[in-house]
Amino acid sequence: MLLPGQTATFRGGITLVKVDAAVTDHGGRPIPGLTAADFEVFDENRRQPIVAFEHEADPLDLLLLLDISGSMQRSLVEMASTARAALRPLGARDRVAVMLFARSSDVQQPFSSDFSTVDEQIRRGLNRQDLGTGTAINAAILAAASYMRREGSTGRRAVLIVTDNLSLNYRIPDEEVVRALYSADATLNAILIGKQRRPAPPRPGVVVNTDFTPSDVFKIAEETGGEAMESRQASESFPLMIERIRLEYRLQYQAPPEARDGQFRHIRVELSPKARSRHGSATIRARAGYYAVE
Repeated sequence: MLLPGQTATFRGGITLVKVDAAVTDHGGRPIPGLTAADFEVFDENRRQPIVAFEHEADPLDLLLLLDISGSMQRSLVEMASTARAALRPLGARDRVAVMLFARSSDVQQPFSSDFSTVDEQIRRGLNRQDLGTGTAINAAILAAASYMRREGSTGRRAVLIVTDNLSLNYRIPDEEVVRALYSADATLNAILIGKQRRPAPPRPGVVVNTDFTPSDVFKIAEETGGEAMESRQASESFPLMIERIRLEYRLQYQAPPEARDGQFRHIRVELSPKARSRHGSATIRARAGYYAVE
């Protein structure tokens, strides 16, 4: 949506930076009804004019990335029981895809606005036995980001992974995964089931094999502007997380002229002083930055 008084102009060399922002109160509930005037966005600490702003009306592409390894079966059955109700608030222009993973990953359902079909494919996918044993989380997120780049719309894009976060990644560090999600303009959100844990940093003096790194979807979610929700009951968390993703805001601004050569640039999103006076305890989640076009 263009801001009042603006007309659509397209010039060579202009790159729009897209930032999805979630705003919640002290209880973690989404704050609705904010406008572009309620936000300030900074690129390398320099405030940038917001040239486009959307909330709810912007279509959402949501990719459900489901861990079907043995340790997750019971939780996924619970989640599937609520899928139809969880998808009901999505709009006619929203689309959902389903990707399953264990050792390898595969698209069970391409992007579709037929949510009854999506619900059916979630249930069918839980019985698949052809994706190997083990849990390759970072490889699966890379596959999801690649699929989003190929198939995603111009609207908001989000990946929602459901996993227990128990995995060692072979030569796929978190930084590579974050960069892939930035390239896809997608946030990573997570429902973490059962024995979920955030990896502890290496102890001083301990030799670490850098080829194998523990999964940390907490970190990846934070850096891409998403949310990681620890859960004991997927049936409750699944509808709640989809609703929170649906209510995020999208801000766009023009990348500064000096943003080039693939350099990483930091982003900060804040509420304007007037908005902060109304929502003093609000928390904002947004991506940490982006890589400039080379």
